[in-house]
Amino acid sequence: MSKPKSKNEWPLWEVFIRSKAGLSHKHVGSVHAADHEMAIENARDVYTRRSEGISIWVVESNQVHANNPAEKDSLFEPADDKIYRHPTFYEIPDEVGHI
Repeated sequence: MSKPKSKNEWPLWEVFIRSKAGLSHKHVGSVHAADHEMAIENARDVYTRRSEGISIWVVESNQVHANNPAEKDSLFEPADDKIYRHPTFYEIPDEVGHI
């Protein structure tokens, strides 16, 4: 039988809260917890004390991967070649108003 991990050994979890129906989840911070159930409870206690949320997502921090900011040009530059993604050449009728 394995020895239970101490609080100092608990993994770090990233916390995302949805404040209202229809809105996106936003990253609000991190908590340490032994498992995902404890992480959700800890996130609720820390980040929704005044009923700020309706949904909580937790992701173990070691499962979050990101691009290297120094490589942003090679990652995002190809999108500039796709002019159809930039609707600058469309005529918008006056009756449409502001978009």
